[in-house]
Amino acid sequence: MLIRFTGVVLGAVLGTTALAAPAVADPALAASVDVVTAEQASKKIMIFDPAVASWNGSGATKWAWSPTSANGFSAQADGASAEASTSAAGWSNPSDMRLRSNSHHGGQVLVTAASGGFLGVASFPAGKRKWSVAVPGADNPHAAELLPNGNVAAAASHGGWIRLYAASQGPNATKHAQYDLPGGHGVLWDPQGSVLWAIGDNHLVALKVGGTAANPTLSEARKVALPSKGGHDLQPVYGNKDRLWITTSSQVYQFSKSTGAFSTDYAHAASANRTSVKSIGNHPQTGQLIEAKPKAGCRTTWCTDTIDFFGADAKRTRTGAEFYKARFWYAAYQ
Repeated sequence: MLIRFTGVVLGAVLGTTALAAPAVADPALAASVDVVTAEQASKKIMIFDPAVASWNGSGATKWAWSPTSANGFSAQADGASAEASTSAAGWSNPSDMRLRSNSHHGGQVLVTAASGGFLGVASFPAGKRKWSVAVPGADNPHAAELLPNGNVAAAASHGGWIRLYAASQGPNATKHAQYDLPGGHGVLWDPQGSVLWAIGDNHLVALKVGGTAANPTLSEARKVALPSKGGHDLQPVYGNKDRLWITTSSQVYQFSKSTGAFSTDYAHAASANRTSVKSIGNHPQTGQLIEAKPKAGCRTTWCTDTIDFFGADAKRTRTGAEFYKARFWYAAYQ
C-alpha cells in the first residue's frame, strides 16, 4: 500500500510533529513516495517530501517522531537531562526505520531501532507505543523488522546477533530466539520464501522461523558468503521478487535468491555502486534509487546531510542534519 500525505495538516500528535506540504514541488520527483530517514542530530525519525527541492524549511517535513513518555514509552531513568528524562531508554543514534501494515499491531506501524539499544514498534501516524525493548547499547542494534505474526526481528552489529522477539505477546514482551551472526546489520522478512534474511560482516543468511508466536525459534536454512566484506544494508528490490539489495563496505549489489549470484548489472549502477553506502532502495513504481552515504564534514564518520537519488538524479540536503539511512516510505515486504 502506498502511503502519502496530501498536504492536509494532521495536527499535533503527542511525541510527533506533522506539517503541511507546500505547493512548490520539483517535477523530477513529483511522483515519488515520501522518504523516511534516521536523523541522528535531532534523534528523530523524519519523513520528507522528496518533491520539495529544499529540505531546510519545515515545508518539506511531513512527520517527525521520537519515542517519549508522552506517547507511551518508558522514560530513561538516569535523569541526566530534560531530554533524557522524557526519551525512551536506549534512544540515541536512530539506526533503522520502516513502514509495515500489521493487523496484530492495529494497522500501519513504524518499526525502528537505535544504536543506543532501543527496538520498538509505534502506530503510524499517531506514534503510540505498541512494543519496545531496550538492549545494552554496547550491542549496537542496527536494524529491525516486523513479521506478519506481530513478532519483531532485530540485528545488532557489536552484539553479533539476530533476534526474533515475541512482540506479538504484548508491549513488554522480551522473550526471544537468537542466531549468532558476527556484525549483524540487517534483517528482512521474505513472504515468498517464508524466511528471515539477515546480513552480517561476511555472510547473508536465510533463517527459518519455527516454534510458536509466543516461543519462536530461528534456524539456518541457507548461508551465502558475501563477495566483499562489511555487509550493511539489506532491502527488497521492488519489481523483482527474486532479488535483494545488498550493500557492503565497498559495493552495492543485487542478490538473486534463485541463483545465489551477486551482480552489479542493475539500472543506474554506474552512479549508485559506491563504497560505504549505508542504505539503498528503489522506488516501487519508477525504479528510482535512493541512497545514504557518509559525507565529509558531517559530525560522525557514518552520517550525511544529503540524500542521493539516481534515475531522475537529484539530491536533497538539510543543513545540520545527520542522516544515517533513508528509505522510500512504503509498506510492502517485496
